[in-house]
Amino acid sequence: MKTNTIKISKIRNLAIAGFFLFTTSSCLNDLDVKVNDDELYTSEQFYANPASYKQFLAKIYAGLAVTGQKSANGESDLGNESDGGPNEGFSQYLRGYWQLQELTTDEAIIAWGESDNPTIRDLNFNTWNADNVFNEAFFARIFFQISLVNEYLRETTDEKLASRGVADDLKAQIKTYRAEVRFLRALSYYHAIDIYGKMPFATENDPLQVKPVMQSRDFMFNYVINELNAIEGELPAPRANEYGRADKAAVWMLKAKLYLNAKVYVGTDKSTEALAEVEKVIGSSYKVAQIPYANLFKADNNTNGAQEEIIFPIAFDGIKTRTFGGTTYLIHASCTNEVGVTLGIDFGWQGFRVRQEFMQSAGNTDPRLMKVPGNTDPASISDYSKFEQGTKLTKFSNKTSTGANGSDANFTDADFPLFRAADAYLMYAELAVVNGKGSMATALNYINALRTRASAPTVQQSALTPDFILNERARELYWEGYRRQDLIRFGKYLSGYTWQWKGGSMNGGNLADYRLLFPIPNKYRNLNPNLSQNPGY
Repeated sequence: MKTNTIKISKIRNLAIAGFFLFTTSSCLNDLDVKVNDDELYTSEQFYANPASYKQFLAKIYAGLAVTGQKSANGESDLGNESDGGPNEGFSQYLRGYWQLQELTTDEAIIAWGESDNPTIRDLNFNTWNADNVFNEAFFARIFFQISLVNEYLRETTDEKLASRGVADDLKAQIKTYRAEVRFLRALSYYHAIDIYGKMPFATENDPLQVKPVMQSRDFMFNYVINELNAIEGELPAPRANEYGRADKAAVWMLKAKLYLNAKVYVGTDKSTEALAEVEKVIGSSYKVAQIPYANLFKADNNTNGAQEEIIFPIAFDGIKTRTFGGTTYLIHASCTNEVGVTLGIDFGWQGFRVRQEFMQSAGNTDPRLMKVPGNTDPASISDYSKFEQGTKLTKFSNKTSTGANGSDANFTDADFPLFRAADAYLMYAELAVVNGKGSMATALNYINALRTRASAPTVQQSALTPDFILNERARELYWEGYRRQDLIRFGKYLSGYTWQWKGGSMNGGNLADYRLLFPIPNKYRNLNPNLSQNPGY
């Protein structure tokens, strides 16, 4: 299904859902949510409608895709920009996540200036500080999502459902809904583990009036794993849920990601556990779709066969999810007006392109690297603000697999594949090559299956080295939000591999150890004294 935005802002007591970090103070400067008299609905009035439980579930899913419940030119759920909230476009969940994971690496550098995008240059240069507005916006968005989940769980306890006389068949559905929102909370906590390490922590069992306290990366890692284990049995089998909603395979993928990165997160090798989860995914009904590679990222990737591979998407629709984030941002910002026409959009924003070192390591001839035809711009970037410099690639498109345009020329239809089966193949190969787990012969089969699907030449087992696996992940997964995480896991982020403008100089340089994590934003530390800073900031 394509995500629909659900209007639930009329529920007065749900206003507290956005106060995760700061108790009864708004997460921004406006301390009170103001509603009109005709909007003073109570939660009991809202939940009197049996459909409300799925509506609120849809709201939480939609939080990964949209910024608020108004039109694209409306305000974010995080508040008005004039009242101290983040820019509506900046605060979209996927846009924030993508920029922190990609602009800080060789896979992307953005040309936009400081006048319209203050502090974005610092992501290009790895020189961000605790006042970076893009970091602030994503931090707020993560914990807004978590607060919505906590509120949903408070309102769907057995006691609450019994008091409302909810029918038994709906109770059974709500049990699955509760498992789904717990998965979404685990997903956001995983993103926080990866990007911030320690973080403020609260669940549905914590009083709303108490300011959340910080928990360590170790604590959060174990909490999320335990949560995923607890809900696994309550979710539908792989591909048995509606498209766009979580199932058991999504849980297995998320656990595999945590275990694969456990040496970074908690200092303990958990490659055996990672392999077990990866094998569950590969043995499931998800598979590497036998369609052209480019079709995985097109406007109809929810129906063109890509849905057989996409384990968990962030769903977009040009009519229903009109946001300047997500794939709308990824398509528009990657091209000029002329190229935009070929991608099914009205105009290009001339934003990001890849750095020359990415093309050198990923390989200039791999067919998965979709170069803009006829482009002769220099690969080297002497001036980051000139879009004409750097190699131009495309990946996501607002064209369908049949060549038709998406439903809207501005807001796009392509879904973003947060988890897909091809990544499970690559994780298996990494575990075999780097960690000595599994079978090298099986790893080779998985690598060549992906290469064959992409019309790239197959390789021999002797080619499977750690560097090859890192580069193969770049070829298959570029712009899918994993490059920073991959470089850190392979020990290439701080030193040992350099790209232009890494650290702020054109020739690049090494990064200080503290750059492995982003800072806790000063704005939110000032509002909640329980939030301590990461080292180096």
